[in-house]
Amino acid sequence: MYTQMSDGIDGQPNASDERERAFERRLERGVKIEPPDWMPEPYRKTLVRQISQHAHSEIVGMLPEGNWITRAPSLQRKVILLAKVQDEAGHGLYLYSAAETLGTPRDDMIAALHAGKAKYSSIFNYATLTWADVGAIGWLVDGAAIINQIPLTRCSYGPYARGMVRICKEESFHQRQGFDIMWKLAHGTPAQHAMAQDALDRWWWPAVMMFGPPDAESTHNRQSLKWKIKIFTNDELRQKFIDQTVPQAERLGLKIPDEQLRWNERTQHYEFGPIDWEEFYRVIRGDGPCNKDRLQARIDAWEEGAWVREAAAAYARKQAERGAVA
Repeated sequence: MYTQMSDGIDGQPNASDERERAFERRLERGVKIEPPDWMPEPYRKTLVRQISQHAHSEIVGMLPEGNWITRAPSLQRKVILLAKVQDEAGHGLYLYSAAETLGTPRDDMIAALHAGKAKYSSIFNYATLTWADVGAIGWLVDGAAIINQIPLTRCSYGPYARGMVRICKEESFHQRQGFDIMWKLAHGTPAQHAMAQDALDRWWWPAVMMFGPPDAESTHNRQSLKWKIKIFTNDELRQKFIDQTVPQAERLGLKIPDEQLRWNERTQHYEFGPIDWEEFYRVIRGDGPCNKDRLQARIDAWEEGAWVREAAAAYARKQAERGAVA
């Protein structure tokens, strides 16, 4: 139990204790928690933090690739990239909606992001310098996202789990289009192959860090696992990503930038070199290559879109008034 049990009148368990035990029994049976259900406040707060951070990541994640929409090398690539960025916007909206079922208004979540109080995935604070970076994001970043998000379809909170089903299907397409870009470059001219290798060199370690700090340093892992918000630990997901992605890099003819990477026949897993966690925490603290630019872009978009929100609100009020008169 995460709270101390207390007795009510005549030593009988109080109502809060009974609700807490019923909540835990539902988790043990694998029954989803739904918005009207009673839930402990720490469970609610953990979900709001995680789901809103996930939503912010989808929205901010549009920026690195959106930077290349006007510079895509062909009409076909432009259309594919447009569709992908549009998908990411949809993912953010699904997730904000799921978080709102927990009683936190969307405007509050966005205000927390703009004030620097809410986080988003550190991976989106890196610059997309070449077209190959768009491929690397699709292949590596969306590949890591799929590994992290498929278990979330089994999350104990119903709206989050159901929203993740569609998101994972679309992320699978995103990962394949990224791999396709890398394939074309890696099997193109020597200059294109070098561009693909350069993108892999720069995005590999940030992608490995995407799963969060090592389990020994994670402040949320244990409780999220107990509540079945998460199914696997950060390190388990990271290992799965590396095991899955290394053979893909070999298929592309590219080299993972890790001299200590090697297959362990005994464990049936890849061993890998040390992760620069100092860089991870530095980016999380706001000192990454693009932190300020990413956040300012979101603030500017929010302010420039104020008239659209005001118009929509005015229209909704007008419709409500007409309905009341009728």
